[in-house]
This record gives sequence, C-alpha cells and structure tokens, in this order.
Amino acid sequence: MIHKNMKTLISAAALAVCLSASAAKNAPKLDFEPPFWWGGMNETSLQIMVHGDGVRDAATTVDSDVSGAVIDSIVRLESPNYQLVYLNTAKVKPGTTVNFSFKFSGKKKPVKAAYELRTRDGRQHPTFDASDVLYLIMPDRFADGDPTNNVIPSMRFPEPIDRTKPNGRHGGDLKGIENHLGYIDSLGVTAIWLNPVLENDMPGGCYHGYATTDYYRVDPRFGTNEDYVSLIAKTHERGMKVVMDMIFNHCGSEHPWLHDLPERNWLNHPDGDVMTNFRLSTINDPYVSQYDLDKSVNGWFVKSMPDLNQRNPHVLKYLVQNSIWWIEYSRIDGIRMDTYPYADMHAMADWIRAIHKEYPGYNIVGECWYGEAAGTAFWQNGSRLNLKGRTELPTVMDFPLMLLAPKAFTATTLPWAGGLNDIYNRLSLDYLYEDPQRVLTFLDNHDTDRFLPTLPENLLSWKQAVTFLLTSRGIPQIYYGTELLMHGDRKVADGCVRQDVPGGFPGDSQNEFTAAGRTDLQNEAFNYLSRLAHWRRGNDAISRGSLKHFMPESRHRAA
Repeated sequence: MIHKNMKTLISAAALAVCLSASAAKNAPKLDFEPPFWWGGMNETSLQIMVHGDGVRDAATTVDSDVSGAVIDSIVRLESPNYQLVYLNTAKVKPGTTVNFSFKFSGKKKPVKAAYELRTRDGRQHPTFDASDVLYLIMPDRFADGDPTNNVIPSMRFPEPIDRTKPNGRHGGDLKGIENHLGYIDSLGVTAIWLNPVLENDMPGGCYHGYATTDYYRVDPRFGTNEDYVSLIAKTHERGMKVVMDMIFNHCGSEHPWLHDLPERNWLNHPDGDVMTNFRLSTINDPYVSQYDLDKSVNGWFVKSMPDLNQRNPHVLKYLVQNSIWWIEYSRIDGIRMDTYPYADMHAMADWIRAIHKEYPGYNIVGECWYGEAAGTAFWQNGSRLNLKGRTELPTVMDFPLMLLAPKAFTATTLPWAGGLNDIYNRLSLDYLYEDPQRVLTFLDNHDTDRFLPTLPENLLSWKQAVTFLLTSRGIPQIYYGTELLMHGDRKVADGCVRQDVPGGFPGDSQNEFTAAGRTDLQNEAFNYLSRLAHWRRGNDAISRGSLKHFMPESRHRAA
C-alpha cells in the first residue's frame, strides 16, 4: 500500500523509490520530497525531506562508494516523523541511483530506498519578456476536457461539480486547455499563465488553486503531472510559453504539515491567532511599528492559508528546490509569484538568486498589489526607492494602471484631468521603475472586477484600452474571456469574474470558442484583439523600442 500523499504518476523510477522503502514487513512507509532530482546541478547541496512514522531518529546512511553521494548533515526536526537529509551531490554522475538505508530502534524493520538523480536534458530554458502577450487562464473555468476526473473519491474533500455556484468547482482541467490550444494560438498571444494547478485538497471553495496541499502534485481534478508536462510540450510546439503560478507566502490549512507540523517555526504565528492587516505600506513605511509590520507580513492571509516562515532555512530550501524541480521537470518558461510582499523580502531574494544560479535571466513576476506606482516600484530589483536591500525581483505587476484603467478609457477627458489624462499622468511616473519594460500590464485579472462592468453597446472604449495595453511599454497580460467581452464584478463573489467559457463544458448549448457561436459584437472584439496581437508578435518596435507619449488635449476649451 502506498501512502496517500505519495507523489504518484511521476515516473516508474520515482515510484520505485517509495515502493522499495515500504517493502519490508513492519517497516515504516517513507515519503521523499523532492521525489527525485538531477545530477549536474550548479547547487550541489540537496535537501531531501523524509516523512514517515518515527523516521526522525532513524540512523541514515548512503552507499557513497557506489553513487558518490555523501550526507553532509541530517536535521532531526521537532516532529518525530520528519528527517531532513542534506546530500552532497558534487561527485554524483547524472543518471545515478543513490541507495539509502534507514535503521530504526526497537522492533521496526530497517528500510532501504533507492533515490534517483536523473540526467538533465541540457536544453535551454527560454523565458518571457516584453515581446510576449500573456493569456491568463483559471483552469477550473476554461474547459472540461476530461469529465472522468471531475470528482476524485480518494481525495479527503472530493468536492462535487456545481456550475450554479460562483465559488464552487466547475470541472475545467488541463485537458480542456490542451484541447483549445488552437483557439488560444489563433488569438495571437504568445504565453499562457495558468492560475495554480497544484493539489488543493481543501473543503469547498478552493477551485482557484491558492491553498496548496501538495507542492509536488498537480491537483488530480485538473489531471496528472504527466498531463501538465504534455500541455506544456504541446504549447511549446506552437511556439508559445507557459508561466506557472506559485504561492510561497502560505499553504493550505489541509496540507499534511498542518496535521504533523515539522517544527513550530515552520509557520509564522503557528497557532493561527494573527491575521494579516493587508497593509503593505508597512513594509516601506519609515515610521512603522513592529506590531503593524509583523501583522502585515507574518499574519495568516486567511484562516485557511497558514503563513509559511521563509526565514526558517529549511523551509526556504524546500521552496527553492520546489521551484527548480518544476522548472527542470515540466519546462515552464517563467514564474508568477503570488502575494509576493507578504513573504520575507530577504528570503525571497535568496530564492530568486538560487533560481538564477541554475537558470540565468529566468523571469519571475511578483504580485505586488499597491495603489500607487512608488509602492510597486519599490519591489523591482535595483530600485532606488528601496533602502532595505536588493529584492532580485525582475518584474512587478502594474496594479496602479489597472485600477485607473476602467474610468480612464471611458470617462470624458477634460483639459487637465480625468480620462486619458490619468493614463498620461500614470506613465509620467515611470521614472520610479528601474525597468519599465519589465512591468506586467493588465486591464483585469482573476482578483479584480472585469474591465467591462456590463456588456457594451459598442467597442470604442474597449478597443482603445486593448490597443493601449498591446502597444505601450511592459509585458501585457490578457485575462481569458476579454476577447469574448466577458463582464461583471465581485460584489456577489470572486467567482463572478471567473466565468465559464461557453462551449468548454459538456452540455453547453453555445460554443464561443467558434466564430459561429459568438455574437457579431464578440466576433468584432475577438478579431480586433487577434489582429493586434498577431501584429505585435515579433515586432521589435513594440517590445524593444522606446516610448514617446503626447499629452491629451480636449477639443473643447473654455472661452
């Protein structure tokens, strides 16, 4: 019997690790994270988290004469069921199997386990930049390509499908996205950013993916790890990239750590008695109290999302390796890091340095949600506004632009204020950014109201906004459904701006993935955005040229 948290469907070799570790009668069943690794990495210190009954105090050895691997240190955490093995892989040849032996006291049988250190494929890892247009997709709401995985009975919380509930699970999955890659490609975008795909085995309402319960497993309601790799490979075949959404500020409250905490300082405020105040201004406030700052960055995001302590070196090492594992295993082309400022600034800078040690120039965009440009610019690497140290973060998200866009593109422009003057004034603050071309621009996303509050009668304002987005500085992101004129706000629930795409789900009477299934106004929108995005592809004047803007002038001046 394999432990329910075992990382299955990764490879036969990885599975054999765990099978060999549990084969002996009366021997503890052991899980390993990462489930496998690679030889030839620039960083040669590998942390292996071993989890199993009583494994903390087991005497652990490796066959260094055979594999060349050496144990540098063993960390015995507070929980009796965790042991961290720090393995030195400097002399390990890629493709080597490391044989572990765990000896227990008492009547427990010893456990032998084979751990695979694979050979890297050596291919270059591309990344995303201002030449790209990102297409943001919430997998649960895009398309259901495999109804058989809608409910997984073996999960602790097998939430049923109910598309009538805005915050319920609707059944979209990776196969549904793969089935519609032609549609996405035809839109002219060059990269797909998927909201989180890792396991969220949580009570109802976690269709969004932001409460991770397994960092090495795709949520089985979306598919398998192999399905994720397949989707990325087929996206690459079309010349498009994939950006992975990661969350390291917090995990889900049903993560196994919360049922058997490795040590108390694995979390900030482990009793869950402090919630964040959501006041990111405390981070760069010169007069801030330690009380307010602690609540901001160490308080839990919500009760179902415990705050991880990145200052704990073992937690940080775990998170670093998890990122590198997904880059190497799945060949993702970039990372979007959720709730970036809520995590420890200096630890996250070390996280980025570790990624760049393996993949120089790899792009990472951090969600830094501020209402003003100075707050956002503070987080971009090299910012002159940040006197607390280098963040190493290459790209930040332009929330200030997003917040003013709905009114700016629809309101009347007066001689000195309002309308397009707001856009002009916003761009005039770009001197705050270290690199304005490394700012992710967007009109809306999964956390905001849709750019369109209601279905418009004509597309004049919509076209102006989309044109600005795709021809201005930065890295533009289109939220799925923008091309279909999806509209709405979050007054009832966040799920109201995370709509299903008609035609993506069994039983849909309308298929908006096809021109025949769209209205004339929708086709006008789709065709306009598609022509503009295709024109942008490979256009160096847009992606690498300099920007010049002219002040808006009203046609009507006061006498």
